[in-house]
Amino acid sequence: MVKTLQLLILSVCLAACASNKDALVTIHTKYGDMKAILYDATPKHKSNFLKLAEAGRYDSTLFYRVIPGFMIQGGDLTTKPSPTQADSEQYTIPAEFVDSLFHKKGALSAARQGDQINPERASSGTQFYIVQGSVFGAEELTTDMDKLGKGIQTLIQNDNNYAQLEQELMNLYNSGDFAAYTARVLELKPVVEDALNIDVDKDYPKERLQTYTTIGGAPHLDDTYTVFGQVVDGLQVIDSIAAQRTGPADKPVEDIYMTVDVKEMPKKDIIKKYGIQY
Repeated sequence: MVKTLQLLILSVCLAACASNKDALVTIHTKYGDMKAILYDATPKHKSNFLKLAEAGRYDSTLFYRVIPGFMIQGGDLTTKPSPTQADSEQYTIPAEFVDSLFHKKGALSAARQGDQINPERASSGTQFYIVQGSVFGAEELTTDMDKLGKGIQTLIQNDNNYAQLEQELMNLYNSGDFAAYTARVLELKPVVEDALNIDVDKDYPKERLQTYTTIGGAPHLDDTYTVFGQVVDGLQVIDSIAAQRTGPADKPVEDIYMTVDVKEMPKKDIIKKYGIQY
């Protein structure tokens, strides 16, 4: 009886130790390595990514789409030098939106098709992107920009004093200086609120506001694309890849291949080494 009890205790201890381990993902590139953790809160995406990575399916695929100040995208298995028929098979994963997971710099997120053909916002089974993003001002994030934009259009249409404003905004937008465009739009906020007697402020989660005004990210993607992981080391590699010269369809002129491996280690060691809580 005692021996049986000891074996039972041992098995419980072993199970507890196993449950305290987690996967650390390393994405190797010629610009350096990115190490990432995957979230238990998005179990379908986590298990799918690990299955692909552990099977070597991502090895020799490209970061095939790069937009500086936004993200780097990969995971298309057909970008291998010699893809197989299996690499061309496509499938989706149901969206897993979690309030506490958002698009800060280094967020590992699932690509997907647009809402018009994918209203359920299901994720691609293989393709992912890593956020570089930008740093935002607090006013931009706490302003309903859509409502403000509609208010500006109302002023332009109904008040001759603003007849030149539409062309001014269009010139700023077409110049590609989106920071200047956004700043000009925000300058018009008190004008719109006073003239139309409306409030264009909006509530914004404090954690997201703090993050996006410091380390930055891509807030416009929040709650519409699934975030399932986070780069915890190698953020500078994202910057290096995002800085590469691109051609048509935002494809880097010089191929950027990746290999991906997974190492299981105690979760407490990951937390201690990379200074994160998850």
